[in-house]
Amino acid sequence: MAYRLEGLDCPNCAAKIEKELRKIEGLSEVCVNFSTKSVALDPRYEQAAKEILRRVEPNVELIAESSADKKEESEAMTGEQKKRLLYIFSSAVFLISGIIASPRLHGRFEFIEYAIFLAAYFIAGWEVLYAALRNISRGQVFDENFLMTAATVGALAIHQLPEAVGVMLFYSVGEYFQAQAVNRSRRSIEALMDIRPDYVNLKLDSGIEKVPPQLVRVGQVIVVRPGEKVPLDGQVISGSSFMDTSALTGESVPRKVEPGDTVLSGMVNTEGFLEVRVERTFGESSVSKILDLVQNAAARKGRTEQFITKFAHYYTPVVVFTAAAIATIPPLVIPGATFSEWLYRALTILVISCPCALVVSIPLGYFGGIGGASRRGILVKGANFLEVLTHVDAVVFDKTGTLTKGVFKVSQVQAKNGYSREDILKFAAQAEIHSSHPIATSIREAYEATGAAFAATSVEDYQEIAGHGVKARVDVNTVIAGNERLMEKEGITYDVPQTSGTVVHVAVEGKYAGYIVISDEIKPDARAAIKHLKALGVKHTVMLTGDDEKAAELAAKEIGVDEYFANLLPQDKVAKLEHIQVGEGGRRRRVAFVGDGINDAPVITRADVGMAMGGLGSDAAIEAADVVIMEDAPSKVADAIKIARHTRKIVIENIVLALSVKGIFLAMGAAGIATMWEAVFADVGVALLAVLNSTRALAAGWREK
Repeated sequence: MAYRLEGLDCPNCAAKIEKELRKIEGLSEVCVNFSTKSVALDPRYEQAAKEILRRVEPNVELIAESSADKKEESEAMTGEQKKRLLYIFSSAVFLISGIIASPRLHGRFEFIEYAIFLAAYFIAGWEVLYAALRNISRGQVFDENFLMTAATVGALAIHQLPEAVGVMLFYSVGEYFQAQAVNRSRRSIEALMDIRPDYVNLKLDSGIEKVPPQLVRVGQVIVVRPGEKVPLDGQVISGSSFMDTSALTGESVPRKVEPGDTVLSGMVNTEGFLEVRVERTFGESSVSKILDLVQNAAARKGRTEQFITKFAHYYTPVVVFTAAAIATIPPLVIPGATFSEWLYRALTILVISCPCALVVSIPLGYFGGIGGASRRGILVKGANFLEVLTHVDAVVFDKTGTLTKGVFKVSQVQAKNGYSREDILKFAAQAEIHSSHPIATSIREAYEATGAAFAATSVEDYQEIAGHGVKARVDVNTVIAGNERLMEKEGITYDVPQTSGTVVHVAVEGKYAGYIVISDEIKPDARAAIKHLKALGVKHTVMLTGDDEKAAELAAKEIGVDEYFANLLPQDKVAKLEHIQVGEGGRRRRVAFVGDGINDAPVITRADVGMAMGGLGSDAAIEAADVVIMEDAPSKVADAIKIARHTRKIVIENIVLALSVKGIFLAMGAAGIATMWEAVFADVGVALLAVLNSTRALAAGWREK
């Protein structure tokens, strides 16, 4: 269950809460998402989590997401922002008054001077001071509140009153604008994912009633009017319309639906009046799955994010001890050096060393990348998978349903040894009557197209041989229909046609009767997908298929993959993937596997990054996948890699920016060149720039120019 962490505005606080929660048995993998101010918990642990918050961060409140009133939350946030602005403005008035009056008050009326500056100081920084003292009392010393408190109290002690107040004031201003930027990013992501239905038009005997989507049961009929979102997954039973699927797939091309077609929650009805029979409850609907995938993505942190969290943990104490050394050692060893001068330099170092820019912007950058990907119909389950995607050097595709449409049609029937075309279709169709495989369906459809009727009662001893075909008694004849392996297994001599389709060989009473060619159309953008991957620097593209060698070879040439493997059973695909991962010369490749079917789930799980194609076609494949592509478009694989690289670039930019600026000013502060004023402007500025840069991951700017 999702809970909101009301009052959470500090990434270090989020890290502390997460650390303490993980000490509870059963919550060792829990993740606090600072980007959305949320945490997913089993309700059984709610009370224990609240106790942790009361002890660690009493200002943070745990609220069940279902009971959260967004309007009240927004109003409360606006009220808090107004209050902070009032503090900032009041402090600024006192600071300016103190600077103007200081020359007259200094010396004779020094206590008034102190009173004015201290008023400005406490108005601007009482929250920082309170947080620092509270954390120190709990043994949690080294954080940004301690750094600001130590630096400004030290400045007050050496009578640098304007600078002490200025540092605290501008730190508060920076925190305000940083919070605004973070909240803006949060709202952008929330708006992006705001596809949950507010209500459902439920059709009852008494008429149409608006009810919450959680109350609707499978089998009930709902009404979707023009302009409304489809609230629940179901089948159209009346009406026709065009659906806007952009919220699910990222593509704005309308999709026509008619009675018998399936519609998914999150689609928008653009024209007609539809009646839909509900097939999934709200918790199992497409929109709920999408939101769960995106919102829980923060539970899987990237290596860079994990490194920065650890880095910040050690970085702050090192800076504090370095500043202490700068304040105390030079006055003892350098002739003529004064303690006040070197203390000022040390305080300047404390101001610039605040790690906020790193700790805030990096998780925000990754979450923005995940949100931006979802805008394109690509659901990434975690920042760690975004990172792996940036390093992928081989992409392996399943053929049927991924590179091809998976819609099979009989394109050729070749009879042998005295049998007719009609005989071949009849025997194959009757033998395949109980099979649900797409190839079997295409054969039955071709037989029905001749006007013939099925006689299911005449089929006995039906056997489906996995990866081979079927065997059954049709009337009095034993019929075998399947691939070359089945013919060889039964010891039957067969023809090898030169065709790009899937060949189904038919034998009757041990005698070869002929073959049927089933064609599976290649998707329009399959070749473009391979071309785009090559342009991105992916060195190896592979196709895996259960088709025979000749059909696989022709399809591979048409699509443009570097390598293919044919005649594969489901278990063979895992072995081939592991072989591909080894690579040439023993150098391990980073491999992404793209599939769509239930039989692809084991391979998807084994790959470095498993990608499920076609959105909600196979729950098993989606559950196993690390990346879910909502649309049946192979070209989205290249899009996913571009988004991942763009996000990674933003994260690296933030790290380089923050560390470079801080490094320069730390050196300037130690050398006595930088003042505390410059230090606080640099600290606030780099934090704001890093946060704003992170929001670029939400935009469509990742597209290659």
